[in-house]
Amino acid sequence: MGEQRSAQWYGGTDRNAYIHRAWMRRGLPAHAFDGRPHIAIADTSSDLTPCNAHLREVAESVKQGVYEAGGIPLTLPVVSLGETLVRPTAMLWRNMAAMAAEELLRANPVDGVVLLGGCDKTIPALLMAAASVDLPAVVVPGGPMLTGTFRGQPLGCGTDVWRLSEEVRGGTLSAEDFTRSESSMIRSRGHCNTMGTASTMAVVAEALGMVPPGLAGTPAADSRLLEAAHGAGGLAVGMVAADRRPATLLTRGSFHNAIVALAAVGGSTNAVVHLLAIAGRAGVPLTLDDVDRIGAGVPLLVDLQPAGRYLMEDLHRAGGLAAVLREVRDLLDPEALTVTGRPLVEHLDDARIWDGEVIRTRAAPLQEHAGIAVLYGDLAPTGAVIKPAAASAHLLRHRGRAVVFDSVEDMHARIDDPDLDVDADSVLVLRGCGPRGYPGMPEVANLPLPAKLLRAGVRDMVRVCDGRMSGTAYGTVVLHVTPEAAAGGPLAKVRSGDPVVLDVAARRLDVDLPPGELAAREPDPATVAAFARPARGWEALYVRTVQQADAGADLDFLVGSTGSAVSRESH
Repeated sequence: MGEQRSAQWYGGTDRNAYIHRAWMRRGLPAHAFDGRPHIAIADTSSDLTPCNAHLREVAESVKQGVYEAGGIPLTLPVVSLGETLVRPTAMLWRNMAAMAAEELLRANPVDGVVLLGGCDKTIPALLMAAASVDLPAVVVPGGPMLTGTFRGQPLGCGTDVWRLSEEVRGGTLSAEDFTRSESSMIRSRGHCNTMGTASTMAVVAEALGMVPPGLAGTPAADSRLLEAAHGAGGLAVGMVAADRRPATLLTRGSFHNAIVALAAVGGSTNAVVHLLAIAGRAGVPLTLDDVDRIGAGVPLLVDLQPAGRYLMEDLHRAGGLAAVLREVRDLLDPEALTVTGRPLVEHLDDARIWDGEVIRTRAAPLQEHAGIAVLYGDLAPTGAVIKPAAASAHLLRHRGRAVVFDSVEDMHARIDDPDLDVDADSVLVLRGCGPRGYPGMPEVANLPLPAKLLRAGVRDMVRVCDGRMSGTAYGTVVLHVTPEAAAGGPLAKVRSGDPVVLDVAARRLDVDLPPGELAAREPDPATVAAFARPARGWEALYVRTVQQADAGADLDFLVGSTGSAVSRESH
């Protein structure tokens, strides 16, 4: 068995080695234990995670690639999180999925792993696990769905849900037509076809060096995904031989590249909280200020929804991520490595832009400065984020009266009340939606606009929240406010009518009150009563130990890496 980790289980002639081999001989031949690397295929497919259901087929291609390269493939089902179905929010279980995957990889006789993810939380959870267990690992993203159309127009999965639902509330689209669009929205296997969180995290994972270069963004229905999955299986075997681990790939330079890529493609704000969590597992110092500093000078080059017009299928045919990164090559870290063992920048030489409308050149970007902006101020002492590329330019500097909601339920009960004291200049404030307060930090920050304003033609307002928003969403939304209201943040003390001032250029989010007034206030008892107080189970553990969004919202005892060593035998 040589130096393979799996030899700790299968090598030798004692009773325990006999047990380990004998129980695996239900299909594995004797030569499976002669020193070949055992490769786990961490599979997040599930019928209840529809965006990942096709990963079962992808896993079969990975298996073939592992076998062909001389390895032994072993499917390992791991926690699967379906963004559209899981209540109260899939983010509540991202850390649990990461912890479970880490522990299963460490506990089992495997030498390397192929990570199959797609839907929003699955790739981040798998990367967190890989960083903590530090076995040779490669990510195969499941890919976006094909473009659907309704009444002759392409539909952006997620983004057009928000748009069409607001049109129904505003009286410009019938409920019947809204329902008819359902079957057109989801045309094929795969995750959302906008630059939402799923697509963003695939792109980010490739920029981090954890995805075979050129693979991220390949549509789920494209046969080239299966070809690439086959190659990834063989690559995993080679990574074991080279002892190429996440610790050698997830460096400060690779996180730098991920932030550049995030800005250039107009990616989801959710990537910020995930990158912070992955960096925490990898032991790489990364802060919100790094996200702002590195991304601030990066141009937006990709014209994709929700920040633009096109969809992921268009990005793929236009040249993909490599074509985008080639335009900003001078901004990338030249030494950061990929799963191939070569630097990311060395894989960009042959990249070309094949459609200049979808991917813009550096000389003609959609926006000069597209990075996610980090705000501080009275309402966000330790930070908040906003995505200027998805916001309305005229609202990036704004002053308005706060209209405050203590919870999602409070917002739904009052947002369409004709007597709600709100106008187009108001700032909608939603609290109690952070990691502790909800719990789990749901995607509710892009709260709907009041129906009476929609009917008057208003389509965007400044919104402030301690939760997140879907990567497919758009609007002038300040989110990830920290500390959250439930953790004693000043957002808990804001009252309706307080003047809120947003100045993105100055990186400020403030409330214009006399000095000391906000600090002297006590939160309203109704506000405090709305915060979650789970008594048992995962939710209780989560609320007690979860960090704030500016630290990645990981559990405090999961930060860092303990490697792959297992000290004790099971018998």
